[in-house]
Amino acid sequence: MPTAISGGSRIRTNIPAENAYNALLTASNDIANRQLRLSTGKRINSAADDVSGYITSRALGARNGALKSAINSVGDAKNVTAITQDSLDNINTLLTQIKDAASIASSGALGTDEKVALAKASYRLAQQIQFVTDSTVFGGRQLLQGGYSGDWTIGYYANNKLLEISVDLTTGNKDFNVSSNNFNLNATNDALNVSGAGAVATSFAGVTGLNLQDLNSVSATNLGIFGDTQVNATITSLADSLNNVNLVASYLGGIQVRLDSQSELLNSQITNYKAAISRLEDTDVASEQLSLVKSQFLQQSSLVSLSQANQAPSQYLQLFR
Repeated sequence: MPTAISGGSRIRTNIPAENAYNALLTASNDIANRQLRLSTGKRINSAADDVSGYITSRALGARNGALKSAINSVGDAKNVTAITQDSLDNINTLLTQIKDAASIASSGALGTDEKVALAKASYRLAQQIQFVTDSTVFGGRQLLQGGYSGDWTIGYYANNKLLEISVDLTTGNKDFNVSSNNFNLNATNDALNVSGAGAVATSFAGVTGLNLQDLNSVSATNLGIFGDTQVNATITSLADSLNNVNLVASYLGGIQVRLDSQSELLNSQITNYKAAISRLEDTDVASEQLSLVKSQFLQQSSLVSLSQANQAPSQYLQLFR
């Protein structure tokens, strides 16, 4: 800190002027620093301003950037679950209509022609199920044909190890408690071309022996799965397939709940990190303005003191007259 030294009546060394100059320099530097902080809005403009605060704020900023990336990944995963669940709801509605038709066909009051008409109408619904299955796509990949799985990064450990969530829609996923989540009507994925080559699927939605293409084989001479001896098994199989569709939808619903929770958590964390960075980096405008006024006052008083101190040697020279 400066010490008040008058220098007596020496004219070779003007200590009071040097003290005033040093005070002026300190005030000017402080003014420049305050003006920089007010103009940038930041308290820490370089590592020299606050070494520990600089390191902490940069680390928080880097993690915040990673969390923003994670929240985008959560959004992509939610898109997959939402698209798939919407398609499963559609399939559920179509299957319910087919089951209702089978239930109506089981009535002894219906004639053969009515049962055939119900079967043909149900087959059109089955074709629509195939269309829904084939058109449920995300990122260029089919979601409901039994081969889709994906992993999404939804967070990070302190050591930057990835926190991931998986969506597994592959055939045989044990989370469904279903032997298959394959909603294709045949092995060629071409229900619109019944006569096409390829092995016909003998199960639908995990129900062995349920082949929705059999609906198209119902005729006046052979009622097949709508016949009196088979219609009960048909209704039961359709009920089981509906249950399996719902199991897959429930699996996706559970993932959706986790993703919604993670999305809320990430948004909260991003906000909290921003607040922490702000407390470290940002300028307290009111405080800086008060300090700026103080330094400007000291600058003016230092200029006056320097001017007065520079007049002292000339006064002592008058002794030689």
